[in-house]
Amino acid sequence: MSIDVRHSEDADKYLATDQLVWFGEVTDADADHLRLGLPEDQRFVVDLPDGPEDHHAGIYGVRPMEMSLPGGAVVPIAGLTWVGVHPDARRRGVLRAMMTDHLGRTRAAGTAISALHASEAAIYGRYGYGVAVITHQVTVGRGTELTAPHLEDEVAGITTHLVTMSDPGVAERMRACQVANAPDFPGTIIGSPDFFSLLTLEIPENLRDKERRRVLFARRDGEDIGFIGLRREHKWDQARPSGTVTAGTFCGGPAARLAIARRIVDLDLMGTTKLENIGVDDPLLGWVGGPRGTGSLATWDSTWIRLVDLEAAWPLRSYDTDCDVVVEVEDRYAPWNAGRWRLTASSGSGAAERTDADADITLDVAVLGAGYLGHSIGGLLRAGLVRERRAGAYAELARAMRTAVEPEPSIGF
Repeated sequence: MSIDVRHSEDADKYLATDQLVWFGEVTDADADHLRLGLPEDQRFVVDLPDGPEDHHAGIYGVRPMEMSLPGGAVVPIAGLTWVGVHPDARRRGVLRAMMTDHLGRTRAAGTAISALHASEAAIYGRYGYGVAVITHQVTVGRGTELTAPHLEDEVAGITTHLVTMSDPGVAERMRACQVANAPDFPGTIIGSPDFFSLLTLEIPENLRDKERRRVLFARRDGEDIGFIGLRREHKWDQARPSGTVTAGTFCGGPAARLAIARRIVDLDLMGTTKLENIGVDDPLLGWVGGPRGTGSLATWDSTWIRLVDLEAAWPLRSYDTDCDVVVEVEDRYAPWNAGRWRLTASSGSGAAERTDADADITLDVAVLGAGYLGHSIGGLLRAGLVRERRAGAYAELARAMRTAVEPEPSIGF
């Protein structure tokens, strides 16, 4: 059966389908989330002849976003989100049709890369997305010592300022700070101004007994140079204050992050600081003396990357070492990527060209997505996820794609 994917023409029906699929609490602010979250022309739906009448069989949306790449380039990406299939329409090819539609539309729009945060890790690998960024959730106690002797002079000139996230102008300050820092931190994803307005939207249903979200800015000479979002939660244990402050993604250079981190691990009435989005190579782990300097450390997947147009995506980033390999790319859902490619990197620049030469490597396009931001993919050969036909060819490719430090986690979208 052919499944038609088309633009949404009914915002209420689109929203109702999302609310059914995700079964969260329905609030009056949900319409604002849709308005700020997805442009009208980036909402797509599927209806089946015998499908539900009051809902769509499936929906998906795309946030227009930008992402920083190794080398400092900041490029447009398609931020895939709001993906859902009605419970009565599962196992009928709806998701497959939507994913195929998304890849085709993205390529036609001239965008080479799609990115997402996966609700279920088993779903998106089969559509060519690779886990490109790993993130840590780190818990430390109040007053944890953060040691960085060679940053002290720089930190001395930084002040921190706590503001309420929903206050006028805060969204614009956050976005400007992220735009300024992104080129130095590959993997950073920058949302539109509307997306940042959505991040700062505070609704009564989400507050109840909670504190309003705050933002701690790092400033030097009157200018914002970094920030982190946070929320505190009261708790008392045997008459002692033992609350928890939960903080999100760091933005800023090392000195700004250190100034911010020292402030949030020493907030009054708190006993624990939980940092929810810490990159594998974030300096915080060095400042606390390694993983055992934390109270706990959990590991999750952050950004998944899909090379929608391999030929266009490969030269967008820079490469630290040279390579010249012929790769047989398997790509079921974007057949224009499938086949043999000569992938080269020389003096930092890359090129992807079609070739009839014998393949050195055979791999799924998801492998290239996993390594695209600099995350190490060398172990995938030993895992049996790559076939090497010329000894050493995969190591050559993996080294070229690898960066000196791991890419940055991104804000959830």
